[in-house]
Amino acid sequence: MVGKEGLMSEDLDLCFEKLMVFRGGSGGGIGGSKMGGGGVITEWKDIPMELLLRIVSLVDDRTVIVASSVCSGWRDAICCGLAHLSLSWCKNNMNNLVLSLAPKFTKLQTLILRQDKRQLEDNAVETIANCCHDLQDLDLSKSFNLSDRSLYALAHGCPNLTKLNISGCSAFSDTSLSYLTGFCRKLKILNLCGCVKAASDRALKAIGYNCHQLQSLNLGWCENVGDGGVMSLAYGCPDLRALDLCGCVLITDESVIALASNCLHLRSLGLYYCQNITDRAMYSLAHSRVRSKHEMWESVKNRYEEEGLMNLNISQCTALTPPAVQAVCDSFPALHTCPGRHSLIISGCLNLTSVHCVCAVQAHRTVNSFPYPAH
Repeated sequence: MVGKEGLMSEDLDLCFEKLMVFRGGSGGGIGGSKMGGGGVITEWKDIPMELLLRIVSLVDDRTVIVASSVCSGWRDAICCGLAHLSLSWCKNNMNNLVLSLAPKFTKLQTLILRQDKRQLEDNAVETIANCCHDLQDLDLSKSFNLSDRSLYALAHGCPNLTKLNISGCSAFSDTSLSYLTGFCRKLKILNLCGCVKAASDRALKAIGYNCHQLQSLNLGWCENVGDGGVMSLAYGCPDLRALDLCGCVLITDESVIALASNCLHLRSLGLYYCQNITDRAMYSLAHSRVRSKHEMWESVKNRYEEEGLMNLNISQCTALTPPAVQAVCDSFPALHTCPGRHSLIISGCLNLTSVHCVCAVQAHRTVNSFPYPAH
């Protein structure tokens, strides 16, 4: 960290530029700016906190960190007012940076620590958990060095988490993930893609039991996930909107049937390479649309029209037949096969090329409706 004298000139210029924009005009004092009451800003501490935080909201996170070291007034204002911070730009020494910043930025609600190489250690996450109790959104993706210690710390220190991304954190176990869900019961978005050890049926049962507000879950390439876990999710998380099961090779129709029956708000479902899925699953999805229509209140008809599946990936599900997939497509008009709007993904299923969305059907009818030219 650098002090006032060591602050990079380009960062000073940027801060001055933003200051001039909001105060208007020029004159004496720092950056030539005058106070609204006719006084001149002669000291760093004279800049009003509201103005400083407005400036901070317009600059990148590196500049925010530098600005927090200009003087004690700036440090206190930024530390108390900063709610969102990303350190993904840090290519080296991210762990030390987190250790130094977490005790200062205690009001953080969003913290992005996505990495391209191994940097973050358990002691950094433990510091976050000890200091940032208001945290709601945390991204630890690709933190290959983290162990269960991190999840245990977050369970105790960050109970208000609503969004957690631990994709690629392959060292976490299902024991620590299950433990976390017992404390972080407000989770709405959870990314477990590639967490092969953590994402087991045991952990999914804990999620279904504890996290009833869950809306989005990514289980991509979690090969240990089976029907028992997915069915627990379906029963325990009725508000589920997006579920990625791509590469979950163990699941069968039973998983999709449970989702279709219990998660009537489901909008996105990924079943790529789930080769045990058959027509039974597709017909259950199509039937769920009919059932939800009969059960809805007349007063919410407009909302119903906006709901239903909008994305479905059944690539490499080679057991499916055209009639079953067409039934799903007919039930959910938001599923498209037409160019540029692919939301029904069927690549690798050569037998499904005859499936068409409502756009293609309407286009065909339009072409056929033109009268033949007179001879």
